[in-house]
Amino acid sequence: MGLKQSYRLIAPFYDLAVDRATRGIRRHSLLQLPDKPGRIMLAGVGTGLDLPHLPGQHHYVGIDLTGAMLRRALPRAGHLDFVPLQGDVHRLPFADASFDGVVAHLILAVVPQPALCLMEIARVLKPGGQALILDKFLRRDQRAPLRRLLNPLVRRIATRLDVVFEDLLDDTPGLHLVDDRAALAGGWFRHIRLSRR
Repeated sequence: MGLKQSYRLIAPFYDLAVDRATRGIRRHSLLQLPDKPGRIMLAGVGTGLDLPHLPGQHHYVGIDLTGAMLRRALPRAGHLDFVPLQGDVHRLPFADASFDGVVAHLILAVVPQPALCLMEIARVLKPGGQALILDKFLRRDQRAPLRRLLNPLVRRIATRLDVVFEDLLDDTPGLHLVDDRAALAGGWFRHIRLSRR
């Protein structure tokens, strides 16, 4: 089953499975958005769980692969300058250096080509712009036998458990690490902040 079909099927249940568990860590990540008004891309905006927690001074563009997810996001954007866009985060339909910031919550461990997604994020960020990443990542040489055992099944349904963030960053020379902290589940989830050179 492809990613688009899988997320079309789980869209009605996504919030029940994800919202309560990740609400606090989403809010914490979004506090790092700049105060100065700018243009912010929400990569893999999904059902819009981030939208109620976003500050109102920015112009937001939310991109997602499935219309089913975007339709669920729209009611949450009432107070925001928000444009939904159906598209692929592997091939973002934006010019280079289009955004002051990017929010990429729970997307890099979902997409088939996370390194390509991160390269696209780097491409559309302005120099000095920041990317806020929140996802489940392995660290280099981390054994994590349970995660590796579950990965073949879980990746067919919704997400991968074997993505090593440091490998992604090595493949994206335009970005550098600003901050990396454990966020949830004993470090399964990490808050990562990157800056574009």
